[in-house]
Amino acid sequence: MADGNLLNREAAREQAYATPLEQLNPAQPALFQADAMWPIFDRLRKEAPVHYTPESEYGPYWSITKYNDIMAVDTNHQVFSSEPGITIADQNGDQGPLPMFIAMDPPKHDIQRKTVSPAVSPANLQVLGPLIRERAAMILDSLPIGEEFDWVDKVSKELTGMTLATLFGMPQEDRRKLIYWSDVVTAVPGQGLIDSLEQKMQIFVEYHAYFTALWNERVNAPPTGDLVSMLAHGEATRNMEPREYFGNIVLLTVGGNDTTRNTISGSVLALNQNPDQYQKLRDNPGLIASMVSETIRWQTPLAHMRRRATQDIEFGGKQIKAGDKVVMWYVSGNRDDEVIENPNAYIIDRERPRQHISFGFGIHRCVGNRLAELQLTIIWEEIMKRFPEIVVTGEPKRVYSTFVKGYETLPVVIPRRN
Repeated sequence: MADGNLLNREAAREQAYATPLEQLNPAQPALFQADAMWPIFDRLRKEAPVHYTPESEYGPYWSITKYNDIMAVDTNHQVFSSEPGITIADQNGDQGPLPMFIAMDPPKHDIQRKTVSPAVSPANLQVLGPLIRERAAMILDSLPIGEEFDWVDKVSKELTGMTLATLFGMPQEDRRKLIYWSDVVTAVPGQGLIDSLEQKMQIFVEYHAYFTALWNERVNAPPTGDLVSMLAHGEATRNMEPREYFGNIVLLTVGGNDTTRNTISGSVLALNQNPDQYQKLRDNPGLIASMVSETIRWQTPLAHMRRRATQDIEFGGKQIKAGDKVVMWYVSGNRDDEVIENPNAYIIDRERPRQHISFGFGIHRCVGNRLAELQLTIIWEEIMKRFPEIVVTGEPKRVYSTFVKGYETLPVVIPRRN
């Protein structure tokens, strides 16, 4: 295919329908970066909802593209295992994939997840809420008015970085390290952020050392409510191997950063692309909670998760073999018109706005989903108090990834009031 940035929707559509069905490969980062993957998923949902791609840069894999099929895979961990990894790309490295609870099956998964869950419990969210609001207000009050700036950098990264640093019990001045490390975890070498796998591994050494120091500090102090302390003192986690601890830190960093941050950016873009919906929100700020859920569906900040078949199984009329890689394309399931009415439209007052699969289903449903919704709701409540409009002034630069569906930059202007 041509370079992703040169692809427009029409060309992508022609290509998607001209390619023989058995050769279709949705896992192309350039397509995602160009926002041009939609026609492939449209075709797969219609013609081959359970589809096998024999050759790709990630090896052979199955694509699951319809909402109910994705749910069936996601809720059947006996047949579709999360081990050894959760993205289509296999982790490279001398020691294989990092262990982390999202890439484990029960009972170990359940025990480790339970250890960190209190950090995002309803009681803790009540404590975090006022702090997030105070920070959101501070961020918004410091924005330049009447001048173009990058929303991703000044708002989305800042708010999520601050929240994540608090969850880890880190000094706020280190929050940008977290953002950087999170980006490095999912970065493809040669696409701007890192040049090689060796460089990535070197950055991981620094990242690992930082969190090892935090562990050592917390394990020798009385338990507190931050994630590192919970892991260091948890009955099921305090004796975990250093690699397993680091794997869980990586999981919590990416999970806490990418999803919220890219949905904050996505909400500004979606409202600009749908001015009638933006007007609806101005007329009725009571729609913020519903708009947040619709944006999470529309954005789908993590495009897929993968599983491994533990046995031969017939699924959707196809024969999946033990050991096969099975990819659940959440980004496609969220556009399935058999489940969601008019799914390609962005409608902030949908009847059932929470009907989406951006957070997954079953035992691996996103542990921090309520925190993500809380941050998005608060930032928009504070935005609406201050700015009648945030105007997108150019095309966003999207992330080169089939996993993180996000934005590197989003140029905006907040108009001066007359």
